[in-house]
Amino acid sequence: MAVCARLCGVGPSRGCRRRQQRRGPAETAAADSEPDTDPEEECIEAGAVALCGAEGGRGAGPSSPPRCSLLELPPELLVEIFASLPGTDLPSLAQVCTKFRRILLTDTIWRRRCREEYGVCENLRKLEITGVSCRDVYAKLLHRYRHILGLWQPDIGPYGGLLNVVVDGLFIIGWMYLPPHDPHVDDPMRFKPLFRIHLMERKSATVECMYGHRGPHNGHIQIVKKDEFSTKCNQTDHHRMSGGRQEEFRTWLREEWGRTLEDIFHEHMQELILMKFIYTSQYDNCLTYRRIYLPPSHPDDLIRPGLFKGTYGSHGLEIVMLSFHGKCARATKITGDPNIPAGQQTVEIDLMHRIQLPDVENLRNFNELSRIVLEVREQVRLEQQQQQEDRPEDGEGHGRHSPREPQHGPAQSSAGPPAEKGREPGDGGAMAAEEQPAQGGQGQPFVLPVGVSSRNEDYPRTCRMCFYGTGLIAGHGFTSPERTPGVFILFDKDRFGFIWLELKSFSLYSRVQASFRNADAPSPQAFEEMLKNIQSLTS
Repeated sequence: MAVCARLCGVGPSRGCRRRQQRRGPAETAAADSEPDTDPEEECIEAGAVALCGAEGGRGAGPSSPPRCSLLELPPELLVEIFASLPGTDLPSLAQVCTKFRRILLTDTIWRRRCREEYGVCENLRKLEITGVSCRDVYAKLLHRYRHILGLWQPDIGPYGGLLNVVVDGLFIIGWMYLPPHDPHVDDPMRFKPLFRIHLMERKSATVECMYGHRGPHNGHIQIVKKDEFSTKCNQTDHHRMSGGRQEEFRTWLREEWGRTLEDIFHEHMQELILMKFIYTSQYDNCLTYRRIYLPPSHPDDLIRPGLFKGTYGSHGLEIVMLSFHGKCARATKITGDPNIPAGQQTVEIDLMHRIQLPDVENLRNFNELSRIVLEVREQVRLEQQQQQEDRPEDGEGHGRHSPREPQHGPAQSSAGPPAEKGREPGDGGAMAAEEQPAQGGQGQPFVLPVGVSSRNEDYPRTCRMCFYGTGLIAGHGFTSPERTPGVFILFDKDRFGFIWLELKSFSLYSRVQASFRNADAPSPQAFEEMLKNIQSLTS
């Protein structure tokens, strides 16, 4: 009412001038003394602001400020105002009146919404040649398919994958990200398009499958439910090659591994490669994708979390996601293999148990490193046992841990002074950094023990710090999985390693140097739920 009164030019009076003209002096005085607390009346009168403003302008006193209806503004100013509003609000604005609806046909408004909301930097004026307006691009392409933008994991059995759906010029393209060729873990990621969506005419957007080597062809996209969509190729004959399956396999091998089968002398690796080709090619780009988020970061994290490429022996390079969870960190597979499938937690780092490596000469002795790690493992076991005895009411054992706490191997330990137990989640990394011995910025010399195999001999020779950790190993088909002790080595802000004690193997991980839009989790709880969901699919 107060807003309506001001717009009607009646000053602090209760009610608009139109209503007052129908009242006597006594009724008006009584109305002015009543509290204005009726929300329904406020809503009704707020909807009549424009009408009150027009009528109040004719009888306003000399002290009333000048009033101006939104309808009286020049069209060019209304274009600027409307262009600054979210595109989702503009259809409602078009229903207000004919003038607004006519102004909202101005392409300048929709060109700005395309640029600010979806990052379209192309010169949209060239659309005029095809008769497609910026409004069409926004409504029929960008807004319609906004729910599939971001990072996704395809359901390809144990192999998984990483799909990034982005607005690329006047297209929406699904790029499959692939690790560099084994064992060059520091090389940049490779990527290839799987599908694209664009406007060919004003009616609707066109979906095209990009799989194969015969150019774009007809495809289909269906949004199954929230955070899940599927793709289908309607012309799978475009995926076939004239030389048959042998030519398709040789082409796939060059793209996937950067070599021929004759160049791979390891018989077991040849079997794994052939198995992956047979399994993945049967999908013919008819896949279901589930949304994944990048891990949230905290100032106290040991290093910035995110995606990393890692070496996995005969399986080649795989993509993992490093995330921090209070006193531990976890590396979850985004791509996988028949032994440890995508979605599983490949490595867990106990940030409460630092490992002080011996000098370089003693570090070359595998038995010495093994002795140190096994001593820490026993310490972790005793601390777990003590926790169980101190808190018998926690009978479940993992009742107070996060939903992603593994059922094997060391759990989070509360070792340390009693004062540390009151720290907030994420402080594990900060505590570790505080304990780091001064090295004059040079770090600690590092060398792999004799007998530990590595796919990449070009690993860093200095490290910042090391922690006790566990790695997940299993037989073919994810049979008999178990967590075994190991050492997490932090080299720098973009690289870390893990020594698998039982396998006598070393994995080197390097950060994926790429920026991803629409990939941040809406909340830490949403990220934890996402991790739990992708793990359950392959458990």
